[in-house]
Amino acid sequence: VQLVESGGGSVQPGESLRLSCQASGNTFKFKSKGWYRQAPGKQRELVAVIRNSGDTDIADSVKGRFSISLDDDKYAMYLQMNSLQPEDTAIYYCRIEGGEVPFLYDYWGLGTQVTVFS
Repeated sequence: VQLVESGGGSVQPGESLRLSCQASGNTFKFKSKGWYRQAPGKQRELVAVIRNSGDTDIADSVKGRFSISLDDDKYAMYLQMNSLQPEDTAIYYCRIEGGEVPFLYDYWGLGTQVTVFS
């Protein structure tokens, strides 16, 4: 399965973007589907994740501004980002992990750049 992100871009503070992650096929028995980001000179960090239980985790730094959603029929996930700030500038990656031993998988996309002007 391949993951392809889209929807990144350059925006002014306070504006919104919606990122999309398209999977090339179904991901059976997934453990989690989520978005991560990596800013220049920083480690990759979790932004938002949905677990197979339906529970979601949102990073404190984006809570109340970002939301994650799935469209299982389209093999897609989305990250709605509102009230963007310069500190949100990063490459955003989607990730799907799951499976059962010994057939575990951990898929990552190549990322999409989000730049918020300061």
